[in-house]
Amino acid sequence: MPIIEPEILQDGEHDIEVCAAVSEKVFSAVMQQLFAQHLLIEGLLLKPNMVTPGASCPKRAGAEEIAWYTVRTLSRSIVPALPGVVFLSGGQSEEEASLNLNAMNKLQGIPRPWRLTFSYGRALQASVLKAW
Repeated sequence: MPIIEPEILQDGEHDIEVCAAVSEKVFSAVMQQLFAQHLLIEGLLLKPNMVTPGASCPKRAGAEEIAWYTVRTLSRSIVPALPGVVFLSGGQSEEEASLNLNAMNKLQGIPRPWRLTFSYGRALQASVLKAW
């Protein structure tokens, strides 16, 4: 199964609204290209970033805010036919990434037609690698 991996890095001082705007633009362009290349959308996974403020942004965001911005950005740019979104950790800790994903899956009142989960990555391996 092809996995498409657009990622907006956490580097910088940008706030969550800037990340949402840039992510929406990038995800929309990715979807346009998937259609232009005649790919079977139902046979793909998307492996994007969560919508978060930059690592150096003084205004931090909680899990509920990150969840809302992330799902809103996906619902504005990703078609419902895509079966799943498998998030990158994007430099988040295991706990942060897990809380954010949990909050996304609990959101009410906003379309969420795709499965939302993790890609096996840093956020899920950090404590295991540290213990090892």
